[in-house]
Amino acid sequence: MERGKIDFKTIDNYISTFPNNIKYILEELRAVIKASAPNAEEKISYQIPTFALKGNLVHFAAYKNHIGFYPTSSGIQAFKKELSIYEVSKGTIRFPIDKPLPYNLISNIVRFRVKENLKKADIKLSKKK
Repeated sequence: MERGKIDFKTIDNYISTFPNNIKYILEELRAVIKASAPNAEEKISYQIPTFALKGNLVHFAAYKNHIGFYPTSSGIQAFKKELSIYEVSKGTIRFPIDKPLPYNLISNIVRFRVKENLKKADIKLSKKK
């Protein structure tokens, strides 16, 4: 199935298009994000799985050789030292598909992003008053 031509409606729909070994990784990643941001909403944005809470928190996606994790540039900057062993760019972390994902680190990044989004939402709210 060619994912580029599918209009995904849910994260389940997205994950279902992958082989079982990749499905397992994506479901584990999804569970870690849910546990770290229990009030976040699941959705599809940019045709990839997304968690949102007062704005987008993180996105993730599977590719041939890596799992892409997108915690915004601030999420990457805040954990720059811990991420130094991975390939990163401005808003992207590439976790090799043939190595275990660093779920504790991912959880910490997600919790950081939750705090960041809630703080930004509070600032916006206080400016409106």
